[in-house]
Amino acid sequence: MARTKLYAGAKLRELRRTHELTQKAFAARLGVSLSYLNQMENNHRPVASSVLLALAREFAYDITTLEAGEAERIATDMREALADPEFDDVPQADLTLTASNAPALARAFLKLHRQHKETTERLATLDEKLAHTGLVPQPWEEVRDFFHYCDNYIDAIDRAAEGFASRNLTGRDIMDDLTIWMADKGMTLRRVSGGPVRHFDGTVLTLSDSVSVQTQVFQALHQIGMIAHGELIDATLDLARFTSEGARAIARVGLANYFAGAAQMPYTRFAKAARDARHDLERLARDFGASIEQVAHRLSTLQRPGARGVPFFFVRVDPSGTITKRHSATHLQFARFGGACPLWNVHTAFERPDRFLRQLAETPDGVRYFCLSRDVSKRGGSFDAPVRRQAIGLGCEIAHASELVYADGMVDGAPSFEPIGVSCRICPRIQCHQRAVPPLERPVRIDPDQRGSLPYALD
Repeated sequence: MARTKLYAGAKLRELRRTHELTQKAFAARLGVSLSYLNQMENNHRPVASSVLLALAREFAYDITTLEAGEAERIATDMREALADPEFDDVPQADLTLTASNAPALARAFLKLHRQHKETTERLATLDEKLAHTGLVPQPWEEVRDFFHYCDNYIDAIDRAAEGFASRNLTGRDIMDDLTIWMADKGMTLRRVSGGPVRHFDGTVLTLSDSVSVQTQVFQALHQIGMIAHGELIDATLDLARFTSEGARAIARVGLANYFAGAAQMPYTRFAKAARDARHDLERLARDFGASIEQVAHRLSTLQRPGARGVPFFFVRVDPSGTITKRHSATHLQFARFGGACPLWNVHTAFERPDRFLRQLAETPDGVRYFCLSRDVSKRGGSFDAPVRRQAIGLGCEIAHASELVYADGMVDGAPSFEPIGVSCRICPRIQCHQRAVPPLERPVRIDPDQRGSLPYALD
């Protein structure tokens, strides 16, 4: 497959300014003319392979960070926002150029669109309470965007968690190791029957045995992250500049959770084990004392510069189709509004519990994926406790499928790939028997004398 041209003007300018170089000096070190550098920085010319080599040689720059990544996600979010009927059609090339060359402007547009969307929904539902919250991003959305645009990888916290694990986790019983760490700090770790999953009063950390051992370990590491690296977490929050205390509080929990997962599955050791096990989730869960969901989520965070793992997407859904956790290091981006495509196999996982379901899928942009899904419902710890029903989806672009044990025997000679989309409102596929609503970008025709699989026709 031919490699697409790489435009990275914003990142070239950022690197030049970081090193306090003029365009002339920067061009000289890259071995190109001043006019050629100017064209690359303004995305009028792609980055040549000779420039990539010069970046690595002259600046020890990790050229993998020049991949579309953030710009591609921004362009996808902009395309979804511009699918609203009040906007005229904007060519994809313009979206790509804006996302690559003016990412700050693109994010400002997305922020404005989100505020507009939230305001419209408040007016439509006449929700008086929401009407008085003001035109600010909803805290959950703001935190989700923070992790989204960090590639779900927080380097400082990831490395701190890896250091904690190397110093304190012996490889034997992890709960014993954590109990010893707490005792060394003059604190107590205690497991009791019933009660909240986790409670910390400043000296005693209490964990409920109503949840699995894996969850207890994760919750203990969450609290230890707050105790041992609270200043680092707060410094990270300061850099994020959240617009509300609510968003900051949610993000603090998210960063402590990130520490917990990274300590339970330290980056270097886990990344090697994942490659060696060909990403066998059950094997990794056993070796690291984690749950399958924890392992799948951790796989989606292996984006450390210079040591990147397979770029995965990861999602968790409930039986209604609502996405409760999402991340993508691939081209596939999840819709901000509405549920996921019903043709995606993650929804089928509830019908076949305790089994891994495999799927070869193709999105409307022609990108093909290997998709894996599994039910991860959790019992409440007693006969009369409610069951929390959830399913996870994990996948990668088909080029990486050979690195997954689950893809063996599926990809070679595959007869077809199932057509899936992001969500009905922005999916361009006309012939889809599962379509819930018309796509916003296409006009609808109603013929009272004819009915097909849908009650309308699309132009």
